[in-house]
Amino acid sequence: MHRHEGPSRGKFTAAVTAAAVLATAAAGVLIGQYNERPPWGTDIAYEGGFTQASRIRGYDVDGSRTKALLAGECALMERRGMGGDRAVHDPAAWVEGCLDGAAGRPSRNQGIVR
Repeated sequence: MHRHEGPSRGKFTAAVTAAAVLATAAAGVLIGQYNERPPWGTDIAYEGGFTQASRIRGYDVDGSRTKALLAGECALMERRGMGGDRAVHDPAAWVEGCLDGAAGRPSRNQGIVR
């Protein structure tokens, strides 16, 4: 028999069990706080609106669709559910992203990582 260095099996098992319980508790708190919405849901919603408006703007030959987006169609699209699952996370952020994309402004999420 040779001697094993490190904690005994009992102490190791207790430490692993405690870590698992703490991780489960932390996950429970996060799920309780955010429910089905991820913590970064506002960024997801903003980028969804920005992408949608950027695509519309890119294919808008005469500029009429872009003017309509800026004149309130972004909010109308969100109310009608055209923003999809991304807009559900934060509808106001989706509309803001849509307006930024329609106006040709850069996304607020570009640049330095926050």
